[in-house]
Amino acid sequence: MRDLVEIGMGREARRAYDLDQIEIVPSRRTRSSKAVSTAWQLDAYRFDIPLLTHPTDAVVSPASAAALGKLGGLGVLNAEGLWARHADPEAALAQVVAAAAGDDPDSAQAVLQELHRAPIQTDLITEALRPLRDSGTPVAARVSPQRARELTPALLKAGVEILVVQGTIISAEHVSDDEPLNLKDFIADLDVPVVAGGVGDYRTALHLMRTGAAGVIVGYGQSSATTTDEVLGVGVPMATAIVDSAAARRDYLDETGGRYVHVIADGGMGTSGDIARAIACGADAVMLGEQLADAEEAPAGGLYWTSTAAHPSLPRSEVTGLAGSGRPLEQVLFGPTESPYGTTNLFGALRRAMAKTGYSDLKEFQRVGLTIRA
Repeated sequence: MRDLVEIGMGREARRAYDLDQIEIVPSRRTRSSKAVSTAWQLDAYRFDIPLLTHPTDAVVSPASAAALGKLGGLGVLNAEGLWARHADPEAALAQVVAAAAGDDPDSAQAVLQELHRAPIQTDLITEALRPLRDSGTPVAARVSPQRARELTPALLKAGVEILVVQGTIISAEHVSDDEPLNLKDFIADLDVPVVAGGVGDYRTALHLMRTGAAGVIVGYGQSSATTTDEVLGVGVPMATAIVDSAAARRDYLDETGGRYVHVIADGGMGTSGDIARAIACGADAVMLGEQLADAEEAPAGGLYWTSTAAHPSLPRSEVTGLAGSGRPLEQVLFGPTESPYGTTNLFGALRRAMAKTGYSDLKEFQRVGLTIRA
């Protein structure tokens, strides 16, 4: 039964929870962390850690995506970002970094918007994806629902193996004067797995699963850089959203007689403990951005923003951050670390959380006991 509270005469609201309000309950068993697997599989692609990158130019370049792939995760390149619009994307990024370091840091936003006024060029996308193809790691790219039909043929030709169709808030039914993207027909025509989102509730997650998506993104990349709640008044309490989407996954599994759709948590995770809580709530994998921004491989040198920062009329992310720590990406993911705050050794911590509660793999860990912090 849903927990409803009265917020005024004749109006009720559902009580929902963020990840930092959830605690994982140890079981009667513990195990060695060496006996724990964090492996995850999406369609035919197996990964050593349950990680996709949030598709932002601040974190994902062709080189950093390839590096992440070799470490066991999946780098997702933004096919509508700077690598798709500029022949020298590093120089374009340098303009943003210089503006952020200047006397008026807010000018970085304007620079980013101006850089995104350049048209998308499919030949630049093809060239950007070449290092990923050559590295032998899975090739993934993100498109918005508005540009999916336009850009997908070029992406497939360029070798994309996993397509991410991602907007701030996406639905299975979009009303528009223009012909909207019919995800079910769109996915049915493709030979590659599609991950779609973000969603924040059971009904929309179930609808997206029924389109044939291989994975559903829950959330909109909530971080210290996102301003969606301030701009739109829209928020997604992530613990509740993940649990609801996991319930949709279970019901869809029963409905189809065995088709499993992965739930991918995007946002509301500041620490390794939040990552563990997201998996415990039912996520199969997490989509991280801000947590990877200070790695030495991150192209923006410690700055962070999401793709909505470049929206021409209503940005919902700011350019934020400081100079990068210079830690290698491998250390950010697997340690060692001197920090006691869960900002480094992210997946070593996940492995330890699973071991301390006695679970050997991610699917088992989704059944761990949870409590609400008072």
